[in-house]
Amino acid sequence: MSRTFLGALVLSLALSVCAPASASERHPTLAELERELVCPTCQTTLDQSDSPIARRMKQYIAGRIAAGDTKSEIKEKLVEQFGQGVLSEPPRHGFALLAWALPLLGAGAAALALGALGWHWSRTRGPVGVGTAAAPASLPPQLERRVDEELARFDG
Repeated sequence: MSRTFLGALVLSLALSVCAPASASERHPTLAELERELVCPTCQTTLDQSDSPIARRMKQYIAGRIAAGDTKSEIKEKLVEQFGQGVLSEPPRHGFALLAWALPLLGAGAAALALGALGWHWSRTRGPVGVGTAAAPASLPPQLERRVDEELARFDG
């Protein structure tokens, strides 16, 4: 009974994640495409740009949405006209995949380096012994007498 419930729960979660993505592909909004496309003249996203070319691109996108084009069709037509630089993020295939992979690889390498340094640092410290927190070193007789006098003054 619980396996069936768990399976149904996983399936419903998967469908709830996939459904908005496919709906966004088939019925894109102008706002989401404005965030995903870059103005060729000022190199900012269309939602931040107010240049003449950006305004024309927004009109073109609105017309293509009204005509029923999908998000990928609209992007393909704009890439044909303006080149890959019109996309706000690099494609996830070919050589451009390095733009996605290198930051992750760098973060992983940094984590490994910090882990190795921490492990090395924890292994190279000296052993706990005389003169450390485990066994304090004895004080010179004059200083020990003075500490005893001060402690006696506070006790009595």
